[in-house]
Amino acid sequence: MNRHRVVQPEGWPRPSGYSNGMSGRGRVVSVAGQVGWNPRTCRFESDEVATQARQALENVVAVLRAGGASPVHVVRMTWFVVDRRAYVDARAAIGKAYREIMGEHYPAMSLVVVAGLLEEKALVEIEATAMVPE
Repeated sequence: MNRHRVVQPEGWPRPSGYSNGMSGRGRVVSVAGQVGWNPRTCRFESDEVATQARQALENVVAVLRAGGASPVHVVRMTWFVVDRRAYVDARAAIGKAYREIMGEHYPAMSLVVVAGLLEEKALVEIEATAMVPE
């Protein structure tokens, strides 16, 4: 059972696609930044941000599962993207992939536009923090 609580300041409108904050108790599972490559081959199978975002989310979920967590336990995500315009143009496809992989769970999230990522072909990197109830 998920014991997380959305933190929403009084009078603020509910954000779309994320939460302003979350609180909870439990065992923490931290997921390092995952890029949109095939984790078995360390090769990118696409040069499209939406496809890489889908793969990065699948990689996040694989690490969560290895740590005994699931998407519903995620309380925080940080997304790093190298091209703001490409991300904005692909938002519908990224949102669809997010809902298919993460469900209708929207933790506290930040999106940061960066000059580049360590993996040169990476267009997106996603890190997550989960809290598995005690």
